[in-house]
Amino acid sequence: MKNGVGRQTLLALFTCALAALVSTNLMSCGGGTTDTPTSGTTSSKPRVALVMKSLANEFFKTMQTGAEAHQREHAGDYELVANGIKDEQDVARQIDLVEQMIAQRVAAIVIAPADSKALVPVCKKAMDAGVVVVNIDNKFDQSVLADKSAQIPFVGPDNRRGARAVGEYLAQSLKAGDHVAIIEGAPNAFNGVQRKLGFEDAMNAAGMRVVSSQAANWETARANQVAAAMIAEQPELKAILCANDQMALGAVAATSAAGKRDQIKVVGFDNISAVRQLMKDGRILATADQHGDRLAVFGIEYALEMLKQKSRPADRETPVDLITAENIP
Repeated sequence: MKNGVGRQTLLALFTCALAALVSTNLMSCGGGTTDTPTSGTTSSKPRVALVMKSLANEFFKTMQTGAEAHQREHAGDYELVANGIKDEQDVARQIDLVEQMIAQRVAAIVIAPADSKALVPVCKKAMDAGVVVVNIDNKFDQSVLADKSAQIPFVGPDNRRGARAVGEYLAQSLKAGDHVAIIEGAPNAFNGVQRKLGFEDAMNAAGMRVVSSQAANWETARANQVAAAMIAEQPELKAILCANDQMALGAVAATSAAGKRDQIKVVGFDNISAVRQLMKDGRILATADQHGDRLAVFGIEYALEMLKQKSRPADRETPVDLITAENIP
């Protein structure tokens, strides 16, 4: 009897110890009963997701670098999850990224959408899940926002005004009646449409003839092909206005290949580092700086403000500056 009781006592103690060990291991692996955060916070810090377009584009690499630097400076305020797509037009992949951020229950999403219309529904889904959404770089389509009853603030520059400033500077080097061409971005991108309109505003005001306008979807290689065809078809062409600097690089290569480096002027938009030496050399006349290193930061700061103040969303305009050889940063 005495030995039997002793064995029962030891068995009970062993069972309790084993149960405690299993419980500890489950909790350390996320299998415990602790509450899952519902507001995208870790250790009381909100997690902010930055969803960008193609990281093959230097502009968005600069954007990511600026956002990461800001987070390091404000490490006690928030955590950053930064990601982007490989292909500028991979809308489906960007939608997937937003879905992932919703599943991970981030507190806020700051997004530069690849498509002004197609990304609205998934961002509305994020809002319905309690996620703050801020739109940067490429503005969402107002009619789709209204249709989805989505109030998503846009934080970014006036692309039309920036493109017009570039076009006006170019016009000083041309004369009325000169033939010019426009290489557009993506036809489904609000910022691309606005930049085209800004270029047209400047060219029409100066009396230039826009003899061709074609999309190259923001890509250097495609812009090179488009520019080469323009040069061949328009022997009197005097300038090519490109809706971003990546495409301006392709246009510059095309003018050189055609032996018209000094006869056809090229301008761009974004002020990426790759065009700065070309501006110094006179191969690119001007660009616009929308401060890519700060653009995501402006959006992140607004998202954090909305999380704290629960304020009604409203658009905020950010700077865009004309850059020439005389004022290269």
